[in-house]
Amino acid sequence: MKPALQKPPGYRDPAQPQPQPQPPPPQPKPAPSMRKAYVPPSFHPKRKRRLNFCSCRRCCCLLCVSLLVVVIMVAVASAVFYIWFDPKLPKFHLQSLKTPKFNVSVKPDGTFLDARTVARVEATNPNHKLRFEYGETEVRASVGDDDVDDDDVELGSGHVPGFVQGRRNTTVLKFETEVRGAQIEDGIGRKLKVWHRTNELVVSVEIRTRFGIGVDKFRLGMVPVRVRCGGVSLKKLDAGATPQCSINILKWINLH
Repeated sequence: MKPALQKPPGYRDPAQPQPQPQPPPPQPKPAPSMRKAYVPPSFHPKRKRRLNFCSCRRCCCLLCVSLLVVVIMVAVASAVFYIWFDPKLPKFHLQSLKTPKFNVSVKPDGTFLDARTVARVEATNPNHKLRFEYGETEVRASVGDDDVDDDDVELGSGHVPGFVQGRRNTTVLKFETEVRGAQIEDGIGRKLKVWHRTNELVVSVEIRTRFGIGVDKFRLGMVPVRVRCGGVSLKKLDAGATPQCSINILKWINLH
């Protein structure tokens, strides 16, 4: 017997029923998109920048070191200046005060004062290497009771132009003040009459100016200075007393 022929691969017998095609497997539905809706950049919240603490700490350290260096340099420069120049403040003395005119008149409508004064103040520069420079100077004179400042009566004011005072120099400043028809209290007027007759008037002089220090061609600033002299009677001044004046610098430093 002849051997049976083998069917080629993929051969289908036409006598056999054809198998029904299988439907394709269902396709999985795509997952819903997670993409967010578009937002314009102008609506985006601003992110806070984180501070770099290391940089801040470094800047603070550099600032502190710089300030310390500046303070040390200023201190060293001040010490060198003080040692080299040995600066000293000026000295003021009230040399004299005269009253060529002093008239207290009592009228029906009150008591009035007419007075003219001439004051001399001695200013001394004790420095060997520094000069003093003064701006325009104003002087005010007053008279009253040494124990009660409220009873002081103004005798007017005068002015002296600015000037330069050389090293180891003494300058006498002459001021003239005048007051006319100044109304005063009746009780004070009676006291002034008695004090003037007995030469017991207690006088005071206040000098207001601006003061600077000069070194060669340089000038070290100008600061406000107020000098107060007096609290002494005319009798003592006539006897030769020259009371030293107190100095007020920058309105809060008092020196005697």
